[in-house]
Amino acid sequence: MKKTLTLLIGFIIFQVGFSQDQPTSLSLQEAIDYALENNRTSINASRDIEAAKQQKWETTAIGLPQVSASIDYQNNLKQQVQLIPAEFFGGQPGEFAEVMFGTKQSMTAFATLNQKLFDGSYLVGLQSAKVFLEISKNAKTKTDLEVRKAVIEAYGNVLLAEESINIFKRNIDVLEKNIFETQKIYENGLGEEESVEQLQITLSGVKSNLNNVERLKKLAYQMLNINLGLDVQNTLVLTDNLETLTDQNISLAGLDTENNPESTIDYLIALNDKKSKELLVKLEKSKALPTLSTFINGGYSGYNEDFSFTKKNQPWFGSSLFGVSLDIPIFSSGMRSASTQRAKINLEKAETDLTETEQRIKLEIASAKSDYQFAIEDYDNKRQNLALAERIETKNQTKFFEGIGSSFELRQAQTQLYTAQQELLQAMLDVINSKATLETVLNTPINNS
Repeated sequence: MKKTLTLLIGFIIFQVGFSQDQPTSLSLQEAIDYALENNRTSINASRDIEAAKQQKWETTAIGLPQVSASIDYQNNLKQQVQLIPAEFFGGQPGEFAEVMFGTKQSMTAFATLNQKLFDGSYLVGLQSAKVFLEISKNAKTKTDLEVRKAVIEAYGNVLLAEESINIFKRNIDVLEKNIFETQKIYENGLGEEESVEQLQITLSGVKSNLNNVERLKKLAYQMLNINLGLDVQNTLVLTDNLETLTDQNISLAGLDTENNPESTIDYLIALNDKKSKELLVKLEKSKALPTLSTFINGGYSGYNEDFSFTKKNQPWFGSSLFGVSLDIPIFSSGMRSASTQRAKINLEKAETDLTETEQRIKLEIASAKSDYQFAIEDYDNKRQNLALAERIETKNQTKFFEGIGSSFELRQAQTQLYTAQQELLQAMLDVINSKATLETVLNTPINNS
């Protein structure tokens, strides 16, 4: 019983500790910071950097002294018989004697030290390891930019769903009140049944939209949790709101940013590819150079008819060897030349890709700036449209209940208002997302002005 109670307490402490690691409320910036540390894709990108560092050392170690040792034991279960002329032992010419050389059992222990003195491919390998590490770091930067953008979009989608639900609920309250009043007017013989039905049609549509958005809100929260690196069912409270974030993300400074593709991560990645192709050309050329290496080894051998190698009186015979090896490539039937030419062609392709990437980035920056500027202008336009739609709906509602306006006109004004409401929310989200896209392309956050 005591053991069970201890395990139960330990489990509760673990659950409490685990839940404390899960954030319960986040601002947008807090969400971004959390995702950069806990997003699973970002974590793996960090692991790639660590793997690249290990690979760099692995390549470096190839040119450092290498020491190996071996122990061999042999037991000739049936020794091989050799035939030699018997006359060596006083026998008759033409006859052969059966002899066995060596002992039945033997053991040798050797240690060898190898050292490269010159190898062109090794020097290229060292440079390649550095470039590979740089590629991994740039890939991590690219991943973090994409994670940041994904979190901003997911966070905005949640806020959009929350705001839409609040607006739909307010509209439903107004419509239910209108239906109640219109029903009373109709029951008193001062209106038509069609007026009630028109409002009921509008109410039914709004309720359907509300149900749909509530489902989308659940999915939006789940998507945000995935981008944050949290359990998909984790419960979050977002402390920012859509309107505040929109105002914070309106910055004309981003439109004045210089269109410099060389500072973007996509350009740096393309430049890494070009460098790696240059190193492949060097590698192929280095294969025509001689390689020089040296080695020294030493060891002991023991022989006996029985296994007595662990005894003190077992005789051991030492030996040692030093050597230098020079490998000179002479003729490969054009294989090395073909490999070098192929590497040069791939380098030319990488150079063309780099130019193409530079031009594409310039276009992406210009397009992102245009989209961002349009989003700001569209947001201002949608705010004005909503104000107009609210006034139109209020006038038509007044005219309808005063008996000088039709239910069709009221329904039309209400539909126009609801459309304007959703368009404004979408315009807010577009401002936030378009700025995030521009910042991702520029590879830098834009300060508000």
